[in-house]
Amino acid sequence: MRIFAKRTEAKRALSLVERLQDDFVGQLNALSRDFGTDRVFEAIEWKRDGGIHGGGVRYESRDPSLFNSASINVSQVHYDEDETKKLSSATAISAIVHPANPHAPSMHMHISWTQMRDGAGYWRMMGDLNPSLENTLFQKKFETALKEVAKEHYEEAKAQGERYFTIPVLGRTRGVSHFYLENFNRGDFEIDKEFAKEIGSTIIDVYHNILTEAFAKHTSSTLEEKMRQIDYHTLYLFQVLTLDRGTTSGLLVHDQNDIGIMGSIPLYINRPLLQTWLDLMPHPQEKLLLGILDALPSGKIVQITATVKKALADAVRAHYKEFPHALNMQAGTEIVADTVDNHQ
Repeated sequence: MRIFAKRTEAKRALSLVERLQDDFVGQLNALSRDFGTDRVFEAIEWKRDGGIHGGGVRYESRDPSLFNSASINVSQVHYDEDETKKLSSATAISAIVHPANPHAPSMHMHISWTQMRDGAGYWRMMGDLNPSLENTLFQKKFETALKEVAKEHYEEAKAQGERYFTIPVLGRTRGVSHFYLENFNRGDFEIDKEFAKEIGSTIIDVYHNILTEAFAKHTSSTLEEKMRQIDYHTLYLFQVLTLDRGTTSGLLVHDQNDIGIMGSIPLYINRPLLQTWLDLMPHPQEKLLLGILDALPSGKIVQITATVKKALADAVRAHYKEFPHALNMQAGTEIVADTVDNHQ
Protein backbone atom coordinates (compact mmCIF):
# COMPACT_ATOMS: atom_id res chain seq x y z
CA MET A 1 0.00 0.00 0.00
CA ARG A 2 1.22 3.48 -0.88
CA ILE A 3 1.05 6.11 1.86
CA PHE A 4 0.32 9.61 0.59
CA ALA A 5 1.65 12.96 1.79
CA LYS A 6 -0.36 14.61 4.59
CA ARG A 7 0.03 18.31 3.81
CA THR A 8 -2.97 20.02 2.23
CA GLU A 9 -0.95 21.46 -0.64
CA ALA A 10 0.50 18.06 -1.51
CA LYS A 11 -2.97 16.50 -1.52
CA ARG A 12 -4.29 19.19 -3.85
CA ALA A 13 -1.26 18.92 -6.11
CA LEU A 14 -1.75 15.15 -6.34
CA SER A 15 -5.39 15.60 -7.27
CA LEU A 16 -4.34 18.01 -10.01
CA VAL A 17 -1.68 15.80 -11.61
CA GLU A 18 -3.91 12.73 -11.40
CA ARG A 19 -6.63 14.60 -13.32
CA LEU A 20 -4.09 15.62 -15.95
CA GLN A 21 -2.92 12.02 -16.18
CA ASP A 22 -6.46 10.71 -16.64
CA ASP A 23 -7.13 13.30 -19.35
CA PHE A 24 -3.90 12.62 -21.23
CA VAL A 25 -4.23 8.83 -21.10
CA GLY A 26 -7.85 9.10 -22.21
CA GLN A 27 -6.91 11.21 -25.22
CA LEU A 28 -4.07 8.86 -26.20
CA ASN A 29 -6.35 5.83 -25.86
CA ALA A 30 -8.84 7.57 -28.16
CA LEU A 31 -6.08 8.03 -30.76
CA SER A 32 -5.30 4.31 -30.53
CA ARG A 33 -8.97 3.56 -31.13
CA ASP A 34 -9.23 5.95 -34.09
CA PHE A 35 -5.87 5.40 -35.80
CA GLY A 36 -4.23 2.33 -34.25
CA THR A 37 -5.17 -1.12 -32.99
CA ASP A 38 -7.36 0.08 -30.09
CA ARG A 39 -5.04 -1.07 -27.30
CA VAL A 40 -5.26 1.00 -24.13
CA PHE A 41 -2.36 2.12 -21.94
CA GLU A 42 -1.45 -0.23 -19.09
CA ALA A 43 -1.15 1.00 -15.49
CA ILE A 44 2.01 0.02 -13.59
CA GLU A 45 2.43 0.88 -9.92
CA TRP A 46 5.72 1.41 -8.14
CA LYS A 47 6.35 2.02 -4.42
CA ARG A 48 9.03 4.07 -2.71
CA ASP A 49 10.45 2.09 0.20
CA GLY A 50 7.54 -0.34 0.02
CA GLY A 51 5.06 2.53 -0.13
CA ILE A 52 6.07 4.14 3.17
CA HIS A 53 7.40 7.16 1.30
CA GLY A 54 4.85 7.09 -1.49
CA GLY A 55 5.47 6.03 -5.07
CA GLY A 56 3.35 6.32 -8.17
CA VAL A 57 1.50 4.91 -11.13
CA ARG A 58 2.64 5.18 -14.72
CA TYR A 59 0.63 4.34 -17.80
CA GLU A 60 2.63 2.75 -20.63
CA SER A 61 1.56 2.45 -24.26
CA ARG A 62 0.59 -0.97 -25.59
CA ASP A 63 -0.17 -0.03 -29.22
CA PRO A 64 3.09 -0.34 -31.21
CA SER A 65 1.30 0.62 -34.41
CA LEU A 66 0.86 4.12 -33.00
CA PHE A 67 3.49 4.61 -30.32
CA ASN A 68 7.20 3.91 -30.42
CA SER A 69 7.09 4.37 -26.65
CA ALA A 70 5.00 6.45 -24.28
CA SER A 71 4.81 6.77 -20.51
CA ILE A 72 2.47 9.00 -18.50
CA ASN A 73 3.63 8.93 -14.89
CA VAL A 74 2.29 10.42 -11.66
CA SER A 75 4.47 10.17 -8.56
CA GLN A 76 4.40 11.47 -5.04
CA VAL A 77 7.36 11.01 -2.69
CA HIS A 78 7.20 12.36 0.86
CA TYR A 79 9.01 12.22 4.20
CA ASP A 80 6.29 13.25 6.63
CA GLU A 81 7.72 11.17 9.47
CA ASP A 82 11.43 11.88 8.83
CA GLU A 83 12.37 15.24 10.31
CA THR A 84 15.97 14.89 9.13
CA LYS A 85 14.82 15.53 5.55
CA LYS A 86 14.52 19.09 4.27
CA LEU A 87 12.08 17.88 1.63
CA SER A 88 8.51 17.35 2.81
CA SER A 89 7.02 16.10 -0.45
CA ALA A 90 7.28 16.23 -4.22
CA THR A 91 4.30 15.53 -6.47
CA ALA A 92 4.52 15.36 -10.25
CA ILE A 93 3.22 14.26 -13.59
CA SER A 94 5.99 13.47 -16.06
CA ALA A 95 4.93 12.40 -19.53
CA ILE A 96 6.80 11.52 -22.71
CA VAL A 97 5.27 10.33 -25.96
CA HIS A 98 7.31 9.06 -28.92
CA PRO A 99 4.91 8.25 -31.79
CA ALA A 100 5.79 5.45 -34.20
CA ASN A 101 4.99 7.70 -37.16
CA PRO A 102 8.05 9.91 -37.90
CA HIS A 103 5.72 12.70 -39.09
CA ALA A 104 4.27 12.95 -35.57
CA PRO A 105 6.56 14.81 -33.12
CA SER A 106 7.54 13.53 -29.71
CA MET A 107 6.46 15.57 -26.70
CA HIS A 108 7.61 15.86 -23.09
CA MET A 109 5.61 17.45 -20.28
CA HIS A 110 6.32 17.87 -16.58
CA ILE A 111 4.18 19.60 -13.93
CA SER A 112 5.24 19.31 -10.28
CA TRP A 113 4.81 20.78 -6.81
CA THR A 114 7.78 20.52 -4.43
CA GLN A 115 7.33 21.46 -0.77
CA MET A 116 9.96 21.76 1.92
CA ARG A 117 9.54 20.90 5.60
CA ASP A 118 9.21 24.59 6.55
CA GLY A 119 6.18 24.86 4.25
CA ALA A 120 7.88 26.74 1.41
CA GLY A 121 7.25 25.30 -2.01
CA TYR A 122 7.33 25.90 -5.74
CA TRP A 123 5.94 24.66 -9.05
CA ARG A 124 7.94 23.39 -11.99
CA MET A 125 6.22 23.45 -15.41
CA MET A 126 7.74 22.09 -18.59
CA GLY A 127 6.54 21.32 -22.08
CA ASP A 128 8.62 20.73 -25.19
CA LEU A 129 7.94 19.59 -28.74
CA ASN A 130 10.52 17.25 -30.23
CA PRO A 131 10.06 16.44 -33.95
CA SER A 132 12.31 14.20 -36.00
CA LEU A 133 10.95 15.76 -39.21
CA GLU A 134 10.52 19.52 -39.51
CA ASN A 135 6.95 20.82 -39.42
CA THR A 136 6.67 24.56 -38.84
CA LEU A 137 2.86 24.40 -38.59
CA PHE A 138 3.00 21.98 -35.66
CA GLN A 139 5.66 24.10 -34.00
CA LYS A 140 3.56 27.24 -34.40
CA LYS A 141 0.48 25.51 -32.97
CA PHE A 142 2.38 24.35 -29.90
CA GLU A 143 4.03 27.71 -29.25
CA THR A 144 0.89 29.75 -29.89
CA ALA A 145 -1.12 27.68 -27.43
CA LEU A 146 1.49 28.16 -24.71
CA LYS A 147 1.81 31.89 -25.42
CA GLU A 148 -1.93 32.32 -24.98
CA VAL A 149 -2.09 30.48 -21.66
CA ALA A 150 1.23 31.63 -20.13
CA LYS A 151 0.86 35.28 -21.18
CA GLU A 152 3.54 37.41 -19.54
CA HIS A 153 5.44 34.33 -18.32
CA TYR A 154 5.94 32.87 -21.80
CA GLU A 155 9.17 34.62 -22.80
CA GLU A 156 10.83 33.71 -19.50
CA ALA A 157 9.73 30.09 -19.89
CA LYS A 158 10.90 29.94 -23.51
CA ALA A 159 14.35 31.34 -22.68
CA GLN A 160 14.80 29.03 -19.70
CA GLY A 161 13.61 26.04 -21.75
CA GLU A 162 16.04 26.75 -24.55
CA ARG A 163 18.89 26.98 -22.04
CA TYR A 164 17.88 23.74 -20.35
CA PHE A 165 17.54 21.71 -23.54
CA THR A 166 20.68 22.99 -25.23
CA ILE A 167 23.22 20.31 -26.16
CA PRO A 168 26.50 22.29 -26.13
CA VAL A 169 28.73 19.70 -27.85
CA LEU A 170 26.29 19.46 -30.78
CA GLY A 171 25.49 23.17 -30.95
CA ARG A 172 21.71 22.67 -30.93
CA THR A 173 18.71 22.16 -28.69
CA ARG A 174 16.93 18.82 -28.22
CA GLY A 175 13.63 19.99 -29.68
CA VAL A 176 12.15 23.01 -31.45
CA SER A 177 9.76 24.43 -28.83
CA HIS A 178 10.70 24.66 -25.17
CA PHE A 179 8.75 25.91 -22.16
CA TYR A 180 10.19 25.74 -18.64
CA LEU A 181 9.18 27.62 -15.50
CA GLU A 182 11.31 26.70 -12.48
CA ASN A 183 10.80 27.75 -8.83
CA PHE A 184 7.42 29.25 -9.74
CA ASN A 185 5.60 30.72 -6.75
CA ARG A 186 3.68 33.99 -6.76
CA GLY A 187 2.60 33.67 -3.12
CA ASP A 188 -0.86 32.16 -3.60
CA PHE A 189 -0.92 28.35 -3.86
CA GLU A 190 -4.45 28.11 -5.29
CA ILE A 191 -3.83 30.69 -8.02
CA ASP A 192 -0.57 29.02 -9.01
CA LYS A 193 -2.19 25.57 -8.92
CA GLU A 194 -4.87 26.77 -11.34
CA PHE A 195 -2.16 28.19 -13.59
CA ALA A 196 -0.31 24.85 -13.50
CA LYS A 197 -3.56 23.09 -14.45
CA GLU A 198 -4.08 25.46 -17.37
CA ILE A 199 -0.51 24.92 -18.60
CA GLY A 200 -0.83 21.14 -18.36
CA SER A 201 -4.26 20.99 -19.97
CA THR A 202 -3.16 23.30 -22.79
CA ILE A 203 -0.12 21.14 -23.57
CA ILE A 204 -2.21 17.96 -23.56
CA ASP A 205 -4.93 19.42 -25.79
CA VAL A 206 -2.66 21.04 -28.37
CA TYR A 207 -0.52 17.91 -28.59
CA HIS A 208 -3.61 15.76 -29.09
CA ASN A 209 -4.59 18.11 -31.91
CA ILE A 210 -1.14 17.83 -33.48
CA LEU A 211 -1.14 14.02 -33.29
CA THR A 212 -4.63 13.80 -34.75
CA GLU A 213 -3.57 15.89 -37.73
CA ALA A 214 -0.30 13.98 -38.19
CA PHE A 215 -1.94 10.55 -38.06
CA ALA A 216 -4.73 11.60 -40.44
CA LYS A 217 -2.45 13.19 -43.04
CA HIS A 218 0.55 10.86 -42.94
CA THR A 219 -0.52 7.24 -43.15
CA SER A 220 2.86 6.04 -44.43
CA SER A 221 6.53 7.00 -44.27
CA THR A 222 9.67 6.26 -46.24
CA LEU A 223 12.69 4.32 -45.04
CA GLU A 224 14.69 7.56 -45.07
CA GLU A 225 12.10 9.25 -42.82
CA LYS A 226 12.17 6.32 -40.41
CA MET A 227 15.98 6.48 -40.26
CA ARG A 228 15.84 10.21 -39.57
CA GLN A 229 13.50 9.44 -36.69
CA ILE A 230 15.89 6.85 -35.27
CA ASP A 231 18.79 9.29 -35.59
CA TYR A 232 16.75 11.93 -33.78
CA HIS A 233 15.80 9.44 -31.07
CA THR A 234 19.52 8.80 -30.64
CA LEU A 235 20.03 12.49 -29.95
CA TYR A 236 17.09 12.38 -27.52
CA LEU A 237 18.68 9.53 -25.55
CA PHE A 238 22.01 11.38 -25.59
CA GLN A 239 20.49 14.52 -24.08
CA VAL A 240 18.47 12.67 -21.45
CA LEU A 241 21.35 10.52 -20.22
CA THR A 242 24.18 13.05 -20.36
CA LEU A 243 22.53 16.39 -19.57
CA ASP A 244 19.09 16.06 -18.00
CA ARG A 245 19.21 16.90 -14.29
CA GLY A 246 15.77 15.50 -13.58
CA THR A 247 16.65 12.06 -14.90
CA THR A 248 20.03 11.97 -13.16
CA SER A 249 18.70 13.17 -9.79
CA GLY A 250 16.01 10.49 -9.87
CA LEU A 251 18.56 7.76 -10.58
CA LEU A 252 20.94 8.93 -7.87
CA VAL A 253 18.31 9.16 -5.13
CA HIS A 254 17.25 5.51 -5.41
CA ASP A 255 17.04 2.52 -7.75
CA GLN A 256 13.43 1.55 -7.02
CA ASN A 257 11.94 2.97 -10.22
CA ASP A 258 14.68 2.77 -12.84
CA ILE A 259 12.39 1.52 -15.60
CA GLY A 260 9.90 4.29 -14.88
CA ILE A 261 12.58 6.98 -14.83
CA MET A 262 13.87 5.65 -18.15
CA GLY A 263 10.37 5.87 -19.62
CA SER A 264 11.53 8.86 -21.67
CA ILE A 265 13.93 6.75 -23.76
CA PRO A 266 12.78 5.86 -27.31
CA LEU A 267 12.60 2.23 -28.40
CA TYR A 268 15.35 2.23 -31.05
CA ILE A 269 18.56 4.24 -31.49
CA ASN A 270 21.53 4.38 -33.86
CA ARG A 271 24.47 3.10 -31.82
CA PRO A 272 27.25 4.08 -34.30
CA LEU A 273 25.85 7.63 -34.47
CA LEU A 274 25.93 7.88 -30.68
CA GLN A 275 29.53 6.72 -30.72
CA THR A 276 30.55 9.52 -33.13
CA TRP A 277 29.85 12.05 -30.36
CA LEU A 278 32.37 10.46 -28.00
CA ASP A 279 35.28 12.67 -29.08
CA LEU A 280 33.16 15.79 -28.49
CA MET A 281 32.60 15.08 -24.81
CA PRO A 282 34.46 17.11 -22.18
CA HIS A 283 36.26 15.19 -19.44
CA PRO A 284 35.01 13.21 -17.56
CA GLN A 285 31.78 12.97 -19.56
CA GLU A 286 33.44 10.89 -22.24
CA LYS A 287 33.55 8.17 -19.58
CA LEU A 288 29.79 8.54 -19.07
CA LEU A 289 29.16 8.06 -22.79
CA LEU A 290 31.49 5.07 -22.82
CA GLY A 291 29.48 3.55 -19.99
CA ILE A 292 26.26 4.20 -21.91
CA LEU A 293 27.69 2.58 -25.04
CA ASP A 294 28.83 -0.43 -23.02
CA ALA A 295 25.28 -0.83 -21.68
CA LEU A 296 23.82 -0.96 -25.20
CA PRO A 297 23.58 -4.08 -27.36
CA SER A 298 25.96 -4.41 -30.29
CA GLY A 299 24.82 -3.57 -33.79
CA LYS A 300 23.67 -0.48 -35.66
CA ILE A 301 19.97 -0.05 -34.82
CA VAL A 302 19.60 -1.31 -31.25
CA GLN A 303 16.47 -1.80 -29.17
CA ILE A 304 16.16 -0.22 -25.73
CA THR A 305 14.43 -2.99 -23.79
CA ALA A 306 13.65 -2.93 -20.08
CA THR A 307 16.90 -4.84 -19.44
CA VAL A 308 18.87 -2.25 -21.40
CA LYS A 309 17.13 0.59 -19.53
CA LYS A 310 18.24 -0.94 -16.23
CA ALA A 311 21.82 -1.25 -17.51
CA LEU A 312 21.76 2.39 -18.66
CA ALA A 313 20.47 3.51 -15.25
CA ASP A 314 23.28 1.63 -13.55
CA ALA A 315 25.84 3.21 -15.89
CA VAL A 316 24.64 6.74 -15.14
CA ARG A 317 24.60 6.06 -11.38
CA ALA A 318 28.08 4.56 -11.41
CA HIS A 319 29.51 7.50 -13.32
CA TYR A 320 28.25 10.21 -10.97
CA LYS A 321 29.25 8.26 -7.90
CA GLU A 322 32.78 8.21 -9.29
CA PHE A 323 32.69 11.80 -10.61
CA PRO A 324 30.18 13.73 -8.44
CA HIS A 325 31.62 17.08 -9.57
CA ALA A 326 30.43 16.26 -13.10
CA LEU A 327 26.87 16.96 -11.97
CA ASN A 328 27.79 20.63 -12.41
CA MET A 329 28.18 19.97 -16.15
CA GLN A 330 24.52 19.08 -16.57
CA ALA A 331 21.77 21.31 -17.91
CA GLY A 332 19.46 23.57 -16.03
CA THR A 333 19.12 25.69 -12.98
CA GLU A 334 19.16 24.97 -9.25
CA ILE A 335 17.45 21.70 -8.40
CA VAL A 336 16.32 20.51 -4.96
CA ALA A 337 17.71 17.10 -4.08
CA ASP A 338 15.25 14.21 -3.97
CA THR A 339 12.50 15.89 -5.99
CA VAL A 340 10.13 13.88 -8.15
CA ASP A 341 11.13 14.59 -11.74
CA ASN A 342 10.95 12.48 -14.86
CA HIS A 343 9.36 9.44 -13.24
CA GLN A 344 11.25 9.49 -9.95
